[in-house]
Amino acid sequence: MVTWAEFAAAAPELAEAVRDLVHQFGQGFGFLATVRRDGAPRVHPVSPVITDDGLFCSLIDSPKRRDLERDGRYALHSFPAEDRDDEAYLSGRAVAVRDRRRLAHLAQLGRAAGSVDWRLFEFHIDAAMVGRRDRPAVTPGRPGPGTAHLTVWRAPRTPAAPPTIQEVP
Repeated sequence: MVTWAEFAAAAPELAEAVRDLVHQFGQGFGFLATVRRDGAPRVHPVSPVITDDGLFCSLIDSPKRRDLERDGRYALHSFPAEDRDDEAYLSGRAVAVRDRRRLAHLAQLGRAAGSVDWRLFEFHIDAAMVGRRDRPAVTPGRPGPGTAHLTVWRAPRTPAAPPTIQEVP
């Protein structure tokens, strides 16, 4: 598992594509999947923040925050655009941020209210994927999935191993 900065250094074009899709509306938008206590998935919309050194999300006291506090596994999917079916996906483990300077800086970036009980998490990355399609999945008069091109990146399993990138036409 790696930080956003390590991922961006290892796969700069893919990281830029992920950032563009997560922030395609200006502010970051996506769907966060966490693991409930019973093992089932839980999915909620979130507003992640991607900076040069990290991928972060602030969460109020909620079931999804408690999921991450108990079991840090996550999957994050970009919010879909209206005019295309391109997508970004990340998975890994979330870690609570405790450093006060980082908290203050990211609270300002993410517009987190000081009067609200929120906790900041940094998302470490195990896998990343960007899917590009030549047209929307369903076009009036032309139903069908379109042609997809996927780029999948996986973090190295050991410090000496390189990350893997797989292109799927």
